[in-house]
Amino acid sequence: MAYQVTLQPSGHQFSVQPGQTVLEAALHAGYALPYGCRNGACGACKGKVLSGRVDYGATQEGALSAAEREQGYALFCSARPLTDLVLEVHEVTAVQEIPVKTLPCRVERLERLCHDVMGIWLKLPSSERLQFLPGQYIDFLLKDGRRRSLSLANAPEEDALLELHMRYVPGGFFSEHVFNVMKVKDILRIRGPLGSFYLRESDKPAVFVAGGTGFAPIKAILTHAFNQGLKRELVLYWGARAVRDLYMPQLPERWAREHANFRFVPVIQSPLPEESWSGRTGHVHEAVLADYSDLSGVQAYVCGAPAMVAAARRDFVARGLPADEFYSDSFEFQGGPGT
Repeated sequence: MAYQVTLQPSGHQFSVQPGQTVLEAALHAGYALPYGCRNGACGACKGKVLSGRVDYGATQEGALSAAEREQGYALFCSARPLTDLVLEVHEVTAVQEIPVKTLPCRVERLERLCHDVMGIWLKLPSSERLQFLPGQYIDFLLKDGRRRSLSLANAPEEDALLELHMRYVPGGFFSEHVFNVMKVKDILRIRGPLGSFYLRESDKPAVFVAGGTGFAPIKAILTHAFNQGLKRELVLYWGARAVRDLYMPQLPERWAREHANFRFVPVIQSPLPEESWSGRTGHVHEAVLADYSDLSGVQAYVCGAPAMVAAARRDFVARGLPADEFYSDSFEFQGGPGT
């Protein structure tokens, strides 16, 4: 049977299904509890059981001592409810509260998502997990001291592997390595999470604008929103140069079928002669302007090439969007992530 958990001091409540840990259920419900390893080894998710009983699960003495158990503490990455619970725990409410880590990782999977986009899945050591807010990114730390940034495309509650999307840039140092040299089981070093591109709490409709692989962090945000049952209005405008560049359209198409509060608008800039396309064309941010005569009542989340982000900021604010309700990917003023 499912058990009800109440978090103090926030008063947030959620249900834990059979087989779930407290942490797993909290993340799926949209509540960000602190964690590090998710296997009872680090103690980052420690909190106090104010009422109720738990199965403590597998923990290490250094992370949760016998004396701490006697005092009512548990590790929520391992603990499973045996009754309804009231827990005292600190909830992560700001990006500054999430620790930035430098970690080794292994390439677990590589998959061409389309002709020029590579999907990369990374596995961290068994003793580590990366806590992040959906929409944040990681840096690859390269041997020559350079860094390359890619957005995380998976939701934080689905973090067994870290998912990244990278578009091929001819001559790009890291891009050439990923597409022509990198192989499964390669060992890399990453640092993260980084960035402030994440969904803010609001009742306003959220308008997402993605250019190319700018879809990656928005995919993470929307997956998390759907997992937690968010009911606010969500709309995604995803722009690509040609139809073949829209590398994962079946996913937002499925979201639109399954969620009444979500709408998907693909926009193709210049369809190739051989492509059959009857949908929207032109610049993706201009499709938003065509649909909204007044943007004063929405939040805008924009991720893509610097020129697109700059144009969207200028034109959306001119259309009434409050300047502080425009959120863009933190790679905006770099030479493009991942090159």
